[in-house]
Amino acid sequence: METAKTLKLQHNILLKPYNTFGMSVISRDFVEITSESELPELLKIINQYPGRVMFLGGGSNVLFTRDFDGLIVKISLYGIKTLHQDDEVIYVRGMAGENWDNFVQYCVTRNYGGLENLSLIPGNVGTSPIQNIGAYGVELKDTFHMLEAVSLRSGEFREFYAEECAFGYRDSVFKNELKDKYLILAVIFKLNKRPVLNTSYGAIAEELQKMKLSPSVKNIATCITNIRRSKLPDPAVLGNAGSFFKNPVIPAEQAQILKVKYPEMPVYPAEDGVKLAAGWLIEQCGLKGYRSSHAGVHQNQALVLVNYGHATGSEILALAELIMAEVSNRFNINLQPEVNIIS
Repeated sequence: METAKTLKLQHNILLKPYNTFGMSVISRDFVEITSESELPELLKIINQYPGRVMFLGGGSNVLFTRDFDGLIVKISLYGIKTLHQDDEVIYVRGMAGENWDNFVQYCVTRNYGGLENLSLIPGNVGTSPIQNIGAYGVELKDTFHMLEAVSLRSGEFREFYAEECAFGYRDSVFKNELKDKYLILAVIFKLNKRPVLNTSYGAIAEELQKMKLSPSVKNIATCITNIRRSKLPDPAVLGNAGSFFKNPVIPAEQAQILKVKYPEMPVYPAEDGVKLAAGWLIEQCGLKGYRSSHAGVHQNQALVLVNYGHATGSEILALAELIMAEVSNRFNINLQPEVNIIS
């Protein structure tokens, strides 16, 4: 059995290494958990802490607009394990601190199907269910089996199955009713040993053809990695948090009216209407490649806001608000940030 270690509470910690936007903000207090044996001590610290508490995984979906006057809890729980399997499916468990793409590639190299379309999405395994990450026709909920979590108040361990998570478009119960109530420790996925491939997005088929590859788990992952790298900046080089805005879902009637005026406008089926491409809307407003001081809209993907080196969180937020206003004025559509804005 693991021996409990004493957690080190640190003060006035620079968060630049812990957020992919590269915001040079300070957290008043900071603690990092690296073992489940530290949970009792962590919960005691959290429940006795007099101020704000925030959990941080990969820091890839967050924008700090100022110094954080509270406690940051960095989740660094690692490990990947196969639980059980039969001829058809296999259950794979990833600890919360595992890098998401590393986890995906672990599964891809073993030909476990279901996650390949989610290659190269930034972030960690533990935060992936919170916003039901998705890309190229696939969402996390499609392969999600369950997650393991601990109640921050009672310390009770609990398992959450898919039907309890209320997954929606970039949404879950952990962004709503259960926000800040549980700490996710691990996520278990149900993957296919006889993969059913999803190449419904045209870009995947085009990339496969361009690379002269036949559809397979590994080849789809390779293609999507290539596509994302060609469109999206590397946060290690240019600070960003991936897609800054959600793709808006609007009523079918509103989409039909817009289609008359903009016949080339891309539309996708959605549960509650029609999903539009936020990047396309921003591009139509002439903002692709737009720059204001050190904050900008990426030249290859209008959905991505970037830090050109010395932008503040407030400058990135002001740019986001400008974009939302322009899209609203032109299309009467209200964009919603996908990134968590911490002020």
